[in-house]
Amino acid sequence: QVQLVESGGGSVQAGGSLRLSCAASGFTYSGTCMAWFRQAPGKEREGVAIIYTSGGSSQYADSVKGRFTISQDNAKRTVFLQMNSLKPEDTAIYYCAAARGLFPCLSFPPRIDYWGQGTQVTVSS
Repeated sequence: QVQLVESGGGSVQAGGSLRLSCAASGFTYSGTCMAWFRQAPGKEREGVAIIYTSGGSSQYADSVKGRFTISQDNAKRTVFLQMNSLKPEDTAIYYCAAARGLFPCLSFPPRIDYWGQGTQVTVSS
């Protein structure tokens, strides 16, 4: 059974930091395109960052470049999203996602095979 379990969401003031984690299980982790998406109230879900697990190459949405960093721990099958200099407009539900193979990571945002349940991030001004 595929599982993507997010943690680390919460409330923070503008300028603060949060670190999201996503523990993956139930599928082959190596050679997978892992991603973070977010969805703010009344808006469409958007891609935030992606990383290819067998190589580590990453890509970011313009809105988060220089502030967010995606990383992974292969041994723990876990992907992280370090979010610094948070802004109120970063408020959203953040979803971990996975896509099989390298090909999805060649486009942004990638086409997704598996989704996590989401974790709320709230940034107050």
